[in-house]
Formats: sequence, structure tokens, C-alpha cells
Amino acid sequence: MKIADHFKTRWLAHTLRKSARALLGLGLIYFFMQSSSLWVHADEAKPLAEDPVVEARLVDIAQELRCLVCQNESLASSRADLADDLRREVRSLIKAGKSDDEIRSFLVSRYGDFVLYRPKIKPLTYGLWFGPFLVLILGLFFLYQHLKARAVTEQQTSALTAEERERLRAILKE
Repeated sequence: MKIADHFKTRWLAHTLRKSARALLGLGLIYFFMQSSSLWVHADEAKPLAEDPVVEARLVDIAQELRCLVCQNESLASSRADLADDLRREVRSLIKAGKSDDEIRSFLVSRYGDFVLYRPKIKPLTYGLWFGPFLVLILGLFFLYQHLKARAVTEQQTSALTAEERERLRAILKE
């Protein structure tokens, strides 16, 4: 047997052992991932409130409130722990006989106007309500000014003097 053949067979055996170890490792990882699903169990569904009227009113109010953690979800659809606490708080206020406006006022006094999806129009929220329109108007104004200045610049650069026209004709004839 030649020395080159000896090294080739050694290298091949070494590569096969490494590949077998890698496959065994991947197989074990796959096995543990599949078997771990046997250990996971879903929690039981939480029962709704005892009073369906209270729950319906809670959902109506919570649709208008923002989750303070998620910020892009309503309080009714959020699954954050703070949202659960706030829903519990709203539920207790409903059971205490508070009106919807009193509940909203309580939450605004505690968390600020941010908790409302549609805050009331007042001097503190003018920027929130009118800011996008102001930015749009300013953007359109600056766009108009830019386009106007660009048109003037193009007009000035495109106007050739009589001498430049003659030079251009001479160049084009050549």
C-alpha cells in the first residue's frame, strides 16, 4: 500500500467519524426538541367574570384604552401582566358603580392622556391632534418652494446667449 493511499484512508476514516458524531449530535438535539413538547402543558382557560354585563362593559371601556406596555394594542387585546392588572382595576371600578367617564378620568389622572386612544382636545394635546396636519402643510410649502427655486435655476441655466448659440452651432457642424 502506498503512503498516499494510507493517508487517504486515514483521512476518510477521520472524516466519517466526525460526520457520524455530528449526525448523532443533531439526532439527539432533534429527539430532545420533540420530546420536550410532551412536558409542556397548556394552562386552563381563565373563566370570564361572574357577571357577563360587567365583562361586556369592561370590553367596551378597554377597547378605548391603550396598553401601557404594548402601546400599539388596546387594553382589551393585550396579554401583558400590567394589562391584566388594569382590567382587574377597571372591573373593580365597574362593580363599585363608577360610570365609564369616571373610570376613564381615574385612569387618565393616574397614567396621563397617553392611556386613551382618543385623548380629548385640549391645549396639552394640540400637538397630538394638529401636529400631523401642521407637518403636512409645512412639508407641502417647502416642497413648493424647492420646486419653484429649481424651475428658476433650470430656466437660468438653460437660457443661452446669442454668442453661446453660435458657438454651439459651430461645434455641432464639425
